[in-house]
Amino acid sequence: MTPTEHGHPQFDRRHYVARGEEIAFDDIPFDVDAVEAGAWVPGPYGAGDQLGSFNEVTPEKSAKALGLLDVTRPVETFNLAETLFNGFPAIGSREFEQRLYITGFQPRPEFDGIAASTVPHGNNRISTFEERVTLTYNMGTKINGLHHCGVANTFYNGFKGDEIAETWGSNRLGTDGLFPIVTRGVLLDVLSYKLDAGGGDVDIAPNGQPHLRSNYRISVEDLEGALERAALSTPIEPGDVIVIRTGWRQLIETAPDRYINDLVPGPFLRETRWLASFRPAVIGIDVWAYGSLDPELDGGRPCICHQELFMRFGIRIGEGLPSDVLVDAGITEFVFCFNAQRVRGAVAGNSPPFALAQRTSGR
Repeated sequence: MTPTEHGHPQFDRRHYVARGEEIAFDDIPFDVDAVEAGAWVPGPYGAGDQLGSFNEVTPEKSAKALGLLDVTRPVETFNLAETLFNGFPAIGSREFEQRLYITGFQPRPEFDGIAASTVPHGNNRISTFEERVTLTYNMGTKINGLHHCGVANTFYNGFKGDEIAETWGSNRLGTDGLFPIVTRGVLLDVLSYKLDAGGGDVDIAPNGQPHLRSNYRISVEDLEGALERAALSTPIEPGDVIVIRTGWRQLIETAPDRYINDLVPGPFLRETRWLASFRPAVIGIDVWAYGSLDPELDGGRPCICHQELFMRFGIRIGEGLPSDVLVDAGITEFVFCFNAQRVRGAVAGNSPPFALAQRTSGR
C-alpha cells in the first residue's frame, strides 16, 4: 500500500492478493474454461456462502458508519433511486407499466386505467385507489444478485444454474436471503473530476447538464483522482458502498434512446479489479449497465466485468444509482441504507436505497 497526498493509505494499483491468488490490475481476460471448471470455487467468503461481500457489513461496521453523523445537528435523507414511469428506458423485454385501479366513482372520459366499479361500496360509500403493475426488478435503480451472471452453468461459489433455477425464481442466492445493510457510502464523482480538469470527455445533455461522453472508459487514474477529490475522513474500507458518478442519468427523460442505446461510460477489467480490491459491499454507478460495453474493448466477451465482480469477488453491482443530490449538497461520504427486495427467489432488487448525511453546501 502507498500513501496518498492526504496521508491515507491507498492500494497499490498493480496487484493485490486474494485467496492466495495474485490479481493483477490489468485487462487480461480470465480463463473461461478454468472458471467454468471451478477455478473461483470456493468463493472469497468460504464454501456454501451466499452473501458475498455483504459479509463485510457487520453490526460493528454499521455502528462505525452511523458515527459519520453528528447527532447534535440536523440529519437529512437523500433518495438514491430513479423514479420509474411508464416507458422508462430499459434494455430488451424489461419493462415497467403501472395502471391505476379505481372503484367507487366515475372517472373522466379520457381515463384509460381500470375502473372496476363506479359505484361506492357499503353504507359508508367507500371508494378506492390501487394500482396494477408489471415490473422487471432488473431495471431503473437496482442492485443485482450474485447469480445475475455466470459462466455457462457455473455461478458464484460454484452453484450450478440447473440446480438452483426454479420456475418461480432461484432456490439459492435470492434477494430474500439478504439482510438490510447500513454502511458507509463513498462517492467517486468522476464527472466533477473531469470538469475540474477542463471538461475533456464530457458532453452536454439536452437539458444543459453535463455527462461523460458515450463509450468513455473510466480509468483507474480517473477513479484515483475522484477519490483524492473526495477527501474522505478515512480510506475506503471493506464493506463500504462505492458509488460512481458519470452524469449519464441526465439522458433518461431528455434523450431516452441515447440513454439506452448509446454505449455508456464505464470502467473495464483493470478498473473493476482495482475497485474490487477494497472489498466493497456494492459497487454502484448511475448508468443502466456497469462496465464498458465497447465490443472492440471486450473482444466478444459481453459483461465480463459482471462475471468478475459476482463470481470472483462476490461483490454486487448497483446500477441506476443517482448521486446528483449528494453532489448538490457537497456530500462525498454518507450512511448508505438498503433493504433488498423481499421476494422469494428474486435475482435483483429495485427497492430504493437512501443516504443519511449532513450537507456541506446548498440549501
